[in-house]
Amino acid sequence: MAVRPIRLFGDPVLRQRASEVVDFDAELRRLVSDLTDTMLDAPGAGLAAPQIGVGLRVFTWSVGGEVGHLINPRLTLSEATQFGPEGCLSLPDLEIDCLRAQHVVAAGFDLHGEPLVVEGSDLLARAIQHETDHLDGVLFIDRLDKAARKEAMRQVREAEWFGLEQPTVKVSPHPTGGFGI
Repeated sequence: MAVRPIRLFGDPVLRQRASEVVDFDAELRRLVSDLTDTMLDAPGAGLAAPQIGVGLRVFTWSVGGEVGHLINPRLTLSEATQFGPEGCLSLPDLEIDCLRAQHVVAAGFDLHGEPLVVEGSDLLARAIQHETDHLDGVLFIDRLDKAARKEAMRQVREAEWFGLEQPTVKVSPHPTGGFGI
């Protein structure tokens, strides 16, 4: 439906815990569509609602040609781990190795409120964990060891985008009849 601006590191919405979705309505379907369009346009392996300024527990993913979404996720993680490169659309051009569970079982809902279980390993497991962290106000740099986090923050401070003012996007609470956001 629409490609929305992605919030960058430093935006307070990225550090807040998102609220549970309770209404599975047209507005939620529009949000999932906007998240998917924005993620694919970026492109990225995943995108969480807080990254476009919406404080709801919703994310999308695109891994290995599979595109999906999950609402109100609950994760069960394997004891086996993987250590590999991770990046984030809210931290452009930053990629640092991060420790994650090797396999994940994610239970939640689809955009119609039907129960949904997604199982994945490797990159899909990494994407699901990363996006679920966003819903809890956690960024992947928070999961790095002290030395890696220090290096990540150095790269962030040197990035061209760091400190740029984010545009304020206001969404009308009233039907717009297709005009405006």
